[in-house]
Amino acid sequence: MPKLSFNSLFVNTTDNVFVQLFRYLFVGGTAFLVDYGLLYVLTEYCGMHYLLSATLAFIAGLVVNYLISTKWVFRTGAALTNKAAEFTVFALIGVVGLLLNNVLLYVFTDICLINYMISKLIATAVVTLWNFGARKFILFNKKTAVSYE
Repeated sequence: MPKLSFNSLFVNTTDNVFVQLFRYLFVGGTAFLVDYGLLYVLTEYCGMHYLLSATLAFIAGLVVNYLISTKWVFRTGAALTNKAAEFTVFALIGVVGLLLNNVLLYVFTDICLINYMISKLIATAVVTLWNFGARKFILFNKKTAVSYE
């Protein structure tokens, strides 16, 4: 394994899956703060049902994740050259993540009777693994590169 430096972790373009995972977790942390914070605000201060709040918050986090991921995490190896198509596939992967997120939230909150904010933490761990794997190996994979100009 190559020596890791500040530049290799934070600056240089990379195809190294471990560096990309590190960056993705960093970006995911930022997107999670948007998602988790908005979930709380919309539920507690706007009076929305937690599943509606979770959906809106997840979408906000998805947009943050996309913008930072495409500029910093997955700068190389995009399978699509058209940005609209790339975002569509990114969002479709996110929709699967959203469905998984909401099913897990429902199960942990309504069936297991765990507070929705704790349930969100558990769901986030599972959905993060799905999102990274799908985006890395489906969307940002040179081997599956397609041009939709």
